Amino acid sequence: MLPRRCSVADKKIPRSPPKSPNATVFKPASRPVPQPDQKMLAAYRPILSLLRGTAFLLAASGLHGLLLPLRGQVEGFSTASLGLMGTAWAGGFVTGCFFAPRIVRRAGHVRAFGAFAASGAIVALLTGLVIDEYIWILLRAFTGFTMAGAFMVIESWLNEKATNENRGTVFGLYMMVTYASIMGGQMIVAGGDVKSASLFMITGILFCLSLIPTAVSTASHPKPLQDVKLDVKGLYANSPVSAIACLLIGIANGAWGTLGAVYGARIGISTAEIALMMSLVVVAGAAMQLPAGRLSDKTDRRFVLAGAAFGAALFALLIFLFAPRSAVFVLVFTAAYGAFAYTLYSIAVAHANDHARSEDFVKVSGGLLLLYGFGTMIGPLLAAALMGWMRPEGLFLATAFAHLSLAGYTLLRISRRAPVPIGDRDAFKTQPADRSVTPEALRLDPRRKAEANS
Repeated sequence: MLPRRCSVADKKIPRSPPKSPNATVFKPASRPVPQPDQKMLAAYRPILSLLRGTAFLLAASGLHGLLLPLRGQVEGFSTASLGLMGTAWAGGFVTGCFFAPRIVRRAGHVRAFGAFAASGAIVALLTGLVIDEYIWILLRAFTGFTMAGAFMVIESWLNEKATNENRGTVFGLYMMVTYASIMGGQMIVAGGDVKSASLFMITGILFCLSLIPTAVSTASHPKPLQDVKLDVKGLYANSPVSAIACLLIGIANGAWGTLGAVYGARIGISTAEIALMMSLVVVAGAAMQLPAGRLSDKTDRRFVLAGAAFGAALFALLIFLFAPRSAVFVLVFTAAYGAFAYTLYSIAVAHANDHARSEDFVKVSGGLLLLYGFGTMIGPLLAAALMGWMRPEGLFLATAFAHLSLAGYTLLRISRRAPVPIGDRDAFKTQPADRSVTPEALRLDPRRKAEANS
C-alpha cells in the first residue's frame, strides 16, 4: 500500500503562544540617520580645535602688546623707545612672513608651531624678568617673527580643512576669533596690575595653552607653505590708489596700535579705561566695515575711501585740537576715529581686486598686506617723534597726516582713472586689517575658488 501524500494541512506547524497585551515587541535596531546639525558639527570639529589654539595665541598677543607700553610708561621709558618696540615687532613680523615657511618645511607643521609658540612664551616671560627698554626692543622683534610663523601654520592648516562650500564660513569664524581674542587679551590688563609680573606670567600661560590643540590633533598635516613674494611694481600698476593706501593705512594703524595705550596713560585715564579704549576702536571699525562696504559696492569705491579717510582725519584733529581729558569724551572720540580708520583697509583691498584678475586675488591681497606691514614699521616712529616733541595728542597729528595724504591722493586718482563698472566689480569682503594675520589667511577667502579652479 502506497503511503498517502502529505498535504500542507497534515504538517504540524509550531505556533507561537498568544501574545500578552503587555508584552514588549523587540524590533531590529536601525542605524540613526545623521541630522544636518550633526553633519555640520562633524565637518567643523577639526577647525574648531584649531580655532581654540588660535584664540589662546591671539589673546596672548593682545595682552602682551598692550602690557608692554603700559609697563614701559610706568618704568619711564622714552617715547622713542616705545615707538621702536612697535617698529621692531612689525619688522620681525614682516620678516617672519618671508622666512618662516622655510622653517616649517624643514621641521614640519606641528614641531614648527610648537617652537614658535614656546618661543613666544619664553620672550613674554623674559620681558617680565628683564625690565630694560633696549632688551625689550630686541625681544619684540623676536616676538613678531615667531608670531608670523605661528599664524602661518594655523592659517595654512585652516585652509587645508576648508572646502569651497564652507570656505566663507571658516573665513568668518577666523575673523571673529581674531577680533574677539585680541580684545579679550587686552581686557585682561584691566583686571591686573601692570607693575607686577603676574600679567607676564599669564601671557606665557596663554602661549603654552595654544600648543595643546595642535599637539593632540590627529588631522593630517597641511601642504608645505608657499614662499611669500612682494611685487611692488605690479601692485602699483594694478591699482595705484590701493598700493599707496595700504602703506598709509599701515602708518596710521601702526602708530595707534603701538602708542594708543601710551597716549591714554599720559592723559591720566585708568588702566581699565585704556584697555576699553583700545578695544572700542577695533569694535567700532569692525562694525562699520559692512555698511561702508555695501556703500562702496554701489558707487565708486574711491569716493568711500576718501570720505572715510577724511572722517578719520577729522576726529584725529578734533582730539589733537581740544585735547580731552575726560574718559567719556576720550572713549567716544577714539571710537568714532576707529569706525572710520579701521574700515579703510578692506575698501582699499576691494578696489584693488576690482582691477585684478580673479586668479590673482591671493597674490594681490597678500602683497597689499605686506605693504600694510611696512607702513606699521614707519608709523610708530613718526608718532613717537611728534608725541615727544609736542604732547600726547601728537599721536593723532601723525595719523591725521597719513589719512589726509590718503584722501588727497585718492581724489587725485579719481580725476585720472575711470571707475570700474559696478557689474564688473568683485563683491566687497571684510579683510583682516591687523598685524596678527599673514598672507596665508587670505587663502581662506571664498573668492579663492576662482583661483583654485583656474
